Amino acid sequence: MELNDGNLQTLTEFMRKTLDPDPSVRRPAEKFLESVEGNHNYPILLLTLLEKSQDNVIRVCAAVTFKNYIKRNWRIIEDEPNKISDPDRTTIKANIVNLMLSSPEQIQKQLSDAISIIGREDFPMKWPDLLTEMVTRFQSGDFHIINGVLRTAHSLFKRYRHEFKSNELWLEIKLVLDTFANPLTELFKATIELCQTHAMDINALKILFSSLTLISKLFYSLNFQDLPEFFEDNMETWMSNFHNLLTLDNKLLQTDDEEEAGLLELLKSQICDNAALYAQKYDEEFQPYLPRFVTAIWNLLVSTGQEVKYDLLVSNAIQFLASVCERPHYKHLFEDQNTLTSICEKVIVPNMEFRSADEEAFEDNSEEYIRRDLEGSDIDTRRRAACDLVRGLCKFFEGPVTAIFSGYVNSMLGEYAKNPGVNWKHKDAAIYLVTSLASKAQTAKHGITQANELVNLTEFFVNHILTDLKSQNVNEFPVLKADAIKYVMIFRSQLPKEQLLQAVPLLVAHLQAESTVEHTYAAHALERLFTMRGPNNSTLITPTEMAPFTEQLLNNLFKALALPGSSENEYIMKAIMRSFSLLQEAIVPYIPTLIGQLTHKLLLVSKNPSKPHFNHYLFESLCLSIRITCKANPTTVGSFEEALFPVFTEILQNDVQEFVPYVFQVMSLLLEIHTSSIPNSYMALFPHLLQPVLWERTGNIPPLVRLLQAYLEKGAATIASSAADKIPGLLGVFQKLIASKANDHQGFYLMNSIIEHMPTESIVQYRKQIFILLFQRLQSSKTTKFIKSFMVFINLYGVKYGAIALQEIFDSIQPKMFGMVLEKIVIPEVQKVSGPVEKKICAVGITKILTECPAMMDTEYTKLWTPLLQALIGLFELPEDDSIPDDEHFIDIEDTPGYQTAFSQLAFAGKKEHDPIGDAVSNPKILLAQSLHKLSTACPGRVPSMLSTSLNAEALQYLQGYLQAASVQLV
Repeated sequence: MELNDGNLQTLTEFMRKTLDPDPSVRRPAEKFLESVEGNHNYPILLLTLLEKSQDNVIRVCAAVTFKNYIKRNWRIIEDEPNKISDPDRTTIKANIVNLMLSSPEQIQKQLSDAISIIGREDFPMKWPDLLTEMVTRFQSGDFHIINGVLRTAHSLFKRYRHEFKSNELWLEIKLVLDTFANPLTELFKATIELCQTHAMDINALKILFSSLTLISKLFYSLNFQDLPEFFEDNMETWMSNFHNLLTLDNKLLQTDDEEEAGLLELLKSQICDNAALYAQKYDEEFQPYLPRFVTAIWNLLVSTGQEVKYDLLVSNAIQFLASVCERPHYKHLFEDQNTLTSICEKVIVPNMEFRSADEEAFEDNSEEYIRRDLEGSDIDTRRRAACDLVRGLCKFFEGPVTAIFSGYVNSMLGEYAKNPGVNWKHKDAAIYLVTSLASKAQTAKHGITQANELVNLTEFFVNHILTDLKSQNVNEFPVLKADAIKYVMIFRSQLPKEQLLQAVPLLVAHLQAESTVEHTYAAHALERLFTMRGPNNSTLITPTEMAPFTEQLLNNLFKALALPGSSENEYIMKAIMRSFSLLQEAIVPYIPTLIGQLTHKLLLVSKNPSKPHFNHYLFESLCLSIRITCKANPTTVGSFEEALFPVFTEILQNDVQEFVPYVFQVMSLLLEIHTSSIPNSYMALFPHLLQPVLWERTGNIPPLVRLLQAYLEKGAATIASSAADKIPGLLGVFQKLIASKANDHQGFYLMNSIIEHMPTESIVQYRKQIFILLFQRLQSSKTTKFIKSFMVFINLYGVKYGAIALQEIFDSIQPKMFGMVLEKIVIPEVQKVSGPVEKKICAVGITKILTECPAMMDTEYTKLWTPLLQALIGLFELPEDDSIPDDEHFIDIEDTPGYQTAFSQLAFAGKKEHDPIGDAVSNPKILLAQSLHKLSTACPGRVPSMLSTSLNAEALQYLQGYLQAASVQLV
């Protein structure tokens, strides 16, 4: 693409269309931009637009498009084409910093993000002058530019907070500190001086305080991994200034807004974080400063109001106290009973109250409320911080703290009992206090795993929780109902089973509550209860125990999806999935009605997929309906296809990228269930599956390979007779896959199915070419994964076509090639093959080479016979990997490594491991013994003499064992 006005104009028009609410205008424009983004100069055109366009909307749109383009394409992935040309990369790096610093703030933020994405890949090795270019701008005196530099540095360095320690990381941080630490400290001091000079100028203060906040964030990132020598030497400068800023109260910077944190709050919050970091990690060096920070932060907590704008500040301040109180050598600061009482009374209890802002969120912004309360993204809420402080104090003072709070809990419950309608918030706080007191250790999988012995959870459940769950009106006091449900959920591992069973029908009833939070919690609690393990690795709650409530459960779950605000509620969909998985055949009578509701839902969400987890559980639920129903009656597969294919066709035709890999997985599952020949509806789709464009997207590869394997398993003869012209296309896919280090194993899966199922005559003409391709790849890059797959493939070939055919095809490519492969690959590497089926294929294949290939007995290959046998015995006697994979019912979808946007493996579309040899060989060791016996009968004396001269004693002993087990002898 040339850098000219015509192209700029075209891009502008398409950008404008991507903002159009009408999908028929927006989608084609997005497709066009996607189609040209590989062109040379495309990113430069975007940068030109964001710099020079007269239309502000287009400038911002170009900035966002540019950032997303960089995010998708900057990283160079091995084996994949470089998506941005080198000249474009150089031009971008040469201009982006200047452009970012001279742009308005909205665009500056996007470019700053883009720089940090590029920096993550290229800095420092491929972009050595980035930092010096940024640091020199500190001298400019223009705080618009300085803040641009600080913001970019922050997005570049904040990853130091969660990177694992490594030499590369240390070297990079050292380089950054050498260049950046001193200028940053000087800027910090200068900015503080300017704050005093401009103390009465509100506009100047706003800019300076946003600089101080960014500087404080950078301080946190640069000090996170270890205490740098520079900062240790300059601790006095930083800490005394931090302390002064904490106690500063400039009236001009106080805001009237009750919701949004002001600059003063943001700066003080970050300073609390910095102090907590030093108190936790560098307590020895920080000791001289600690008492004054404790005093300053305590005063801050006691004097700060309940408004939402102070939430971050208060929670960070409490987190500071929490991190200090659990360190053994600060214990003395908290020992006094009066201090403990004062902390409980003045800090913890007030910050556990359910405020009107929380009530508003509960009612009007339920999604955010759930995210914070259930998913633990409530790090910056007051309640969470207060809860952490309770835990911290309990570490050394469990007895006194529990005693102080028990008094509070009882008085709160007493207040509630006097007038529930008015005082319900007292009970809410009491439940929260009990929860934070009782929980010592928690995991997502099991809820609370370790509880405070001093709190009687069961008694509290019976007296205070059950009453709320049993109340006839599910819509009365929704906050208390949600609290009660959450109590069951988090203490599920502590409560006895009979109480959980008592709770189940009550939770099912709460699925009908109008409150989104309440019915979501009910769904989530049921889903968690259904994953609890009982004896013998089965579920704690059995399908039989669920029988009385099954119909109600399924009805209420599906009705809940129709409640306002929950049409794509991922917790409800996950509960549907888990209920199907728990109940198994008990759901069969309901499936005819439920499948209609699921496909209708699928049709709706496919128009605009926006909730990845919801969509994932929806497809999992479809897979479960199919598997459970067809297990009971395989002929019902046709009715599932009738229901699903119209929606699938629409998804594939509209290329709904997020759903295509799922559709392929469900189709594989359906096709694998068919017992007779392949239906015509599938054959019509077959040519489309070989289109190169489908294979461009990495997310499509695993499910497409599996689908093609299902085609080969069920319809190889049909493909050979009615679609023989498509075989080169099939081999083209194989060729593309084995060229890639990331996907070569998928290529082998496909080829192994071709070898196993396709009629011999249909692929005979391609065989030599297949082997040549594999050798080319071996020469260009020989990875362990490739070698293992290659070994399985050649042995499967030997099993299918015989050892002689294998030796002949190798030697037809190049004389003596067969011996080279045995010597250089099979003998030294076969021990690396893992997996029971893979090992079995190799064992049977090698046995055939040893005993059914005359060339091994009478040519220069004979010297390899004993080493090959020794390698095979080694494969047999290696320790087995006997770890049993987790039952799919208990799998937490987000924990599976396959869960990513590109390709989400459906746990319940699970493919059973296929053994191409099957029952023909049950024990390969016996097969080896029998085959050696047969060989020795054909040429008496040869085999024992070869064994006695060169097989080592240990291997010989194992072999004797196999011969005895097979009741045969060598002649």
